[in-house]
Order: sequence, then C-alpha cells, then structure tokens
Amino acid sequence: MNFKEAILKRRSVRTFDFKNDLTPELLADINNFLKNANNPYNIDIEWKIFEASKYKLSSPVINGEKYYIIGKVKKIDHALEAFGYEFEEIILYLTSIGIGTTWMAGTLDRKIFEHAIDLKEDEVMPCVTPIGYPNNKMSLKEKLMRKGIKADHRKEFNELFFSKNFNNPLDNDELNKYKDILELVRKAPSAVNKQPWRILINDNLIHFYKDSKKGYSNHGLDIQKVDLGIAIDHFVIGLKDKNLDYEFLINDPKIECDFEYIASILIK
Repeated sequence: MNFKEAILKRRSVRTFDFKNDLTPELLADINNFLKNANNPYNIDIEWKIFEASKYKLSSPVINGEKYYIIGKVKKIDHALEAFGYEFEEIILYLTSIGIGTTWMAGTLDRKIFEHAIDLKEDEVMPCVTPIGYPNNKMSLKEKLMRKGIKADHRKEFNELFFSKNFNNPLDNDELNKYKDILELVRKAPSAVNKQPWRILINDNLIHFYKDSKKGYSNHGLDIQKVDLGIAIDHFVIGLKDKNLDYEFLINDPKIECDFEYIASILIK
C-alpha cells in the first residue's frame, strides 16, 4: 500500500485487539522507520515506542492498547508544523502495515507521558498515538466519540480552497487540475475535526494558511499548527503520486486576510 492509499483507508482507532500482540520483529521495523522519518523543515524530532503497562500510560478513551509512540521536539519556530508533518508520515506508514493509530493531544495525563520521554523545559510533546491491531468491533465509547466530533464529516471544497485571494473559489480548470490532491488534504485528520487549513492557489504556487477563528489549543500548544503540518504532508503525498516535482518554501506573500500564513509549495 502506498501513502495515498493509506490516507483513503485510515481511520482513528481507539479500540485495540489486546490478544493480538505486536511481534518484536515488527516493533523493530517500526523503530527503524521512526529513526528515518523526516520533515521539510529539517527539524529534528525524537520518537520512541513505550510499553503502556511498564510506563503506566493510558487514556480514558482508548481500550486494549499495549504500546504508545511519543514524540518530542525543541521549542523553536515551525516545530509544531514539522511535528505534524513527520508524525503523519509515521501514522500512514503504520496504516500501510495494518497497525491502528489515533492522534491524541488531549484525553491523556500529559505529565505521565512527558515523564516517560524525559521531556526537558526547552522541549514540547504535542501529540502521541497508541499503536496495535484494531479490534474487529468499536467500543460503544468509541462510536459515541466519533459521532460527537463528526469524525467522518469534512468541509466542502469552497470552504477550504481558494484562487488568488480568499474571496474567489477555484475555477473549473483549477479544480480539475488539483482536485485529486486537494481531496487528500480534505481527508486529513485534525484536532476535534476543526480542519483549520485554508489553501490559496496562484497558478503553480500553493500557499497554506491557518484559520484560528475557532481555535484549539492544548496546554498552551497551538495544536492547529500540527494540523497544518498534516495537511502539507497530504498535499506533498498527492504531488508525489502524480510524479510532480516541487519546492517547499516559507515566503509570506503578504496577502491581506484573516488567516495566518504557514508555508508555500512551488510546483515545478
């Protein structure tokens, strides 16, 4: 399975098959992927797998998990976007080999998780994920949670993607040209499903912005910047699927709007 297929297949898993354990060989393969994961910001992120029972890691919304992946990164510019991009690469890799995951920024005792990864004062731990084989049946608690956040709902194209300025929807030519890639972005997960990314297309220059009008933060972290990293990753996966060359840029076009500029991609 390639990453595009993983995007289309993946869902958040909160109920795991406790009896079907991850083998040492599989855990070693996952660890190897963690060591080689990267992001376009070239920011170093440390990832580790932790045994839940050994480190007393748990969440009231997760059932049957035996392991968690925890990541930490220095408190520097663009750290959250880089974290989101790189963690989504990990999540999609796990999906491609049949491992269930769910992004978690809340609904956990952060102090216990931060202690497990030995978080320093100059570091942040934006999100974690449990990992394991999905249970064949969702728990009632999981079903209710998915319903509460409208997990399967996504905003329409005209709410997320724009042409040259934020007053213009994409015309038919632009929509036809980028629709498959934008659909991958549209399917990206986000904190409580707020989908804060807004994309401005100007020919072959794509600008990513963050809509914070209905913001979401956790312990002082702007988790929506993590969401933007995920959205950028999905866009890049779409470009790679079509064998399109690109350049990642941080160059604010200074367009007057109510959104926060994040990054740009130049399609060559």
